[in-house]
Amino acid sequence: MKRRSLLSALLAGATIFSLALGGAPAAAADKVIKVGVRGGVDEEIWEVVTKVAQKQGLNVQPIVITGTASPNEALNNGDLDANSFQHIPFLRDQIKQRGYKLVTVGNTLISPIAFYSRKFKSLEALPAGARIGIPNDPSNQTRALVILRDHGLIKLREGFDPFTGTATLADVTANPRKLELVESASVVLARSLPDVDAAAIVNTFAYQAGLIATRDGIAVERKEHNPYVNVIAVREQDRNAPWVAPLVKAYQSEEVRRFILSKYQGSVIPAF
Repeated sequence: MKRRSLLSALLAGATIFSLALGGAPAAAADKVIKVGVRGGVDEEIWEVVTKVAQKQGLNVQPIVITGTASPNEALNNGDLDANSFQHIPFLRDQIKQRGYKLVTVGNTLISPIAFYSRKFKSLEALPAGARIGIPNDPSNQTRALVILRDHGLIKLREGFDPFTGTATLADVTANPRKLELVESASVVLARSLPDVDAAAIVNTFAYQAGLIATRDGIAVERKEHNPYVNVIAVREQDRNAPWVAPLVKAYQSEEVRRFILSKYQGSVIPAF
């Protein structure tokens, strides 16, 4: 399947359940819904979602996935009923690379990636040859490279579009400051911050390290026209399960929206 058609299918799945109304059906009320999340922002939000879901008669149990364990692997294997930690391009790449039978059923938030530094106040202040930590997974590496491009530090191949593809180090066509771009797993970039001049850290792991994009970031991803919408994912076989629509409705409630806006002050944005 072409990238555009796969992305379109994911987006369609993410929105179809947002129109569901009413509480949990009887078949869903007796089930404990295990939702895999990352610690920090997602864990905090799902504590609120769980309370909203209880009012609808749905029993939700967030499961915090730590370290390098994969919430997608756990979901695909049946150890979880849903997960909520990733944006659509990341899931798209995981499905392509690993063959997971997963679909999206609802949008959650936009969690902008940002560059952080303990040595410099801006990307523009980075010296020639600076060591820059960037994520090694395709979608988040793309996000980091786009920020560097938008700040004039690199150029990417002509015709690149983050809505339809990803960018890697091989797509960097100009690097006038000869920045050393060091690839690392997203989960370790916050810990490696003292060892580099700057690093692009996804919001989940930045928040766990006490970093807030709008407060501590030296360059933050654009919020407008952003393809990196986080989603709730389930197995293909469960897309029409009776608990799915009430679960999405609980997340996309006004109570959860108010919590996100009040708690994170713009560093995390509701996408519903």
